[in-house]
Amino acid sequence: MSEEKVTAMPENKMGTMSLGKLLLQMSLPMMISMFVQSLYNIIDSIFVARISEDALTAVSLAFPIQNLLIAVGVGTGVGINSLLSRRLGERRQDAVDKTALNGVFIALCSAVVFVLIGIFVPHVYFESQTTNTGIIDYGVTYMRICLIVSVGIFGSITFERLLQSTGKMFLSMISQLTGTVFNLVFDPLLIFGLCGFPKLGIAGAAIATVLGQIAAMIVSAILNLTHNKEINFSFKGFRPDGTVIKDIYAVGVPSVLLGSVGSVMVYFLNLILGSFSTTAIAVFGVYFKLQSFIFMPVFGLNNGAVPIIAYNFGAKKKHRIIRAVKLSSLAACCIMIGGTLLFELFPGFFLGLFNASDEMLSIGIPALRIIALHFPIAAFCIVFGCVFQAVGEGLQSMLVSFIRQLIVLLPVAWLLSLSGKLNFVWWAFPIAELSSLAATVLFLAQTYKKYIKDLPD
Repeated sequence: MSEEKVTAMPENKMGTMSLGKLLLQMSLPMMISMFVQSLYNIIDSIFVARISEDALTAVSLAFPIQNLLIAVGVGTGVGINSLLSRRLGERRQDAVDKTALNGVFIALCSAVVFVLIGIFVPHVYFESQTTNTGIIDYGVTYMRICLIVSVGIFGSITFERLLQSTGKMFLSMISQLTGTVFNLVFDPLLIFGLCGFPKLGIAGAAIATVLGQIAAMIVSAILNLTHNKEINFSFKGFRPDGTVIKDIYAVGVPSVLLGSVGSVMVYFLNLILGSFSTTAIAVFGVYFKLQSFIFMPVFGLNNGAVPIIAYNFGAKKKHRIIRAVKLSSLAACCIMIGGTLLFELFPGFFLGLFNASDEMLSIGIPALRIIALHFPIAAFCIVFGCVFQAVGEGLQSMLVSFIRQLIVLLPVAWLLSLSGKLNFVWWAFPIAELSSLAATVLFLAQTYKKYIKDLPD
């Protein structure tokens, strides 16, 4: 590495600004945008629930594939974010540009794969979970549209991650809010046929979703080209770089697998819950929408912390890494405790938003109260996991997720279901989160010793 490449870039604010102020500046826009996005997820399902409980159940059953789509996009984005932030910390302009361009290329390739999945998979997927033809028809219609027009979500996630990697969280927030507002406006118009728009039902919900994603992609691309001066966007003579792609996926693939584990967990847990009733599946789907109201802001905090930790790891500033982790942990824990209190005190109110029947209320109220007990524990797991991503050890995050969702949660849920009492199944969540915390602390100690302990103070 030449001296010119090392000193070509000025010191970024992530290496100099007061950490409390920096974390607030980096995370708050992401927390707000993801909070608004979680509101969209909730409102979207509220609209779908007005069609019928079968429509709500169909969207719940579609969640694992939608989650897989998001996992690939976000996981790859984590790899791009981590690598690009490290290259910024090292002040290597050529490496920064290569990372960005190869990240965009990967996003386009991922979209093509999901177009094929959208064409060939939906019918087989829904028929593997239910024989209810109404649910199958709703689900196939919804999923097919979301997958075939998936270029919007891959493009928006990638361009937003590039903005985040260079510290432009406010611009990333503008992009995400654009897509969310677009969705919120067109959801009722297309579902119910308001203001002269066609009444498309569940297809309208899917169309509003992909239109919002495309809008976010366009806005985030424009913001990168006009405001992200730390990256030179020139595709002239571009060729995919195998080494850069490998480095992106070194963190990205474990993160993709980490997110994908959730899809596997939800798919099989839906099968377990389906042995009780389709209403139990609908309750689980509603829980996932509601918990995003709590978890999304914490993930926004996580997204703000990753580039800070990655930059200071690249710049070899140990004290800033440790303080960033402490501040992030405190903030995440406060948010999660608040979430637990909401679920414990007002479960009936939240379920009522989804047009819940008496059966849905009788199942859902104890379910929300039991599951919410694990929220504060999850706060530490999420924040500690961002350390693994920042130093390029995404494999550890993946292993923690495997332990929690596959090795512990699913077997425990199945064993508890043998009791014939549905309420017992929900206890699998707190039990699994405790195992996740134990594994996370162990891996964090190893990561600290290997990467951080010997850095200069």
